[in-house]
Amino acid sequence: MKSIKVLILGLAVVWMGCGGQRDKPGESLLIAYNVHIPDTTREDYEVMIMNFDGSEKKNVSNNPGIDWTYEAVDDSLLFISDRDTCYRCFFLYKAGTDGSSPRRVSNLQLEDSWMSGPRDGQELIVTGRVGKQVRHQLFLLDMNSGDYRQLTQDTAARFGDPCFSPDGSKIAFSYKKNRRDRSTHEELYLMNDDGTGMTQLTRYPEDNPSAKEYGYRAGAARWHPTENFISYVSLQDGRHSHFAVATDGSKQWKLTDSKLAEGWHDWSPDGKWLVFNSSDWEETQYHITLMNWETKEAKQLTDSTYKAQQSPVFIRYK
Repeated sequence: MKSIKVLILGLAVVWMGCGGQRDKPGESLLIAYNVHIPDTTREDYEVMIMNFDGSEKKNVSNNPGIDWTYEAVDDSLLFISDRDTCYRCFFLYKAGTDGSSPRRVSNLQLEDSWMSGPRDGQELIVTGRVGKQVRHQLFLLDMNSGDYRQLTQDTAARFGDPCFSPDGSKIAFSYKKNRRDRSTHEELYLMNDDGTGMTQLTRYPEDNPSAKEYGYRAGAARWHPTENFISYVSLQDGRHSHFAVATDGSKQWKLTDSKLAEGWHDWSPDGKWLVFNSSDWEETQYHITLMNWETKEAKQLTDSTYKAQQSPVFIRYK
């Protein structure tokens, strides 16, 4: 399984589409995240659920393989899994937030990447593959029927971490022109929801001290629900941190001021809370951290039961 240094699976949630709805009266938030179970003969990643304050943590996947949640819709979790198939052959599953009644959503094999949606209550944007030749391409996937449509056709390139805008008309994503060229890296791009109008958003500072180190240059994008920017993760000055870019690419800036390394993250539907995995710079112990976006006050929600506790997402429940 990939760590933040070796890009792993990500998480996403509710149709805030990396963008967002607003909280409705009578609704509250849970947090889902992923942990690595150590001392197992096969990679074992499990999906955990906890309350907004970090209480009542519960393993809801309980499967001896790789389960990793990406999204939640209504009272259901969406997660990728290699259960019932070959090792690291990922397909999309849907289950209750307590892990009950898991079922495969589609026969499209997925890549190790974030997803976003559902747009209009049913359509996801995912990174998938078809056989050995078509790899790391973006697909629109109907969550109800399982049908899918390939959106990108550049099979020499690597697309990943797609993210709908709040209104569903745009898609932000990571893009590397030649996926086999190790001398180049990914940047964030934007395109229309039909795959046209592809434009570059970010430009990594090549003179940065971390430019030669392995890690994200621009990845795991999340569209802020109410403010006009896209947040992402980038390895700069010796650690992964949160950065932001204006949706027209006119401005880039460091988003948060923390002494810790920061990674995969998610915005609450109203944009008032930021949840993310934090760690020491060497990334030996990960925790889930919750930040009040207005005050910037941060609270660690996890203990050291697991070393790898990553990729938190908000789940709306009534």
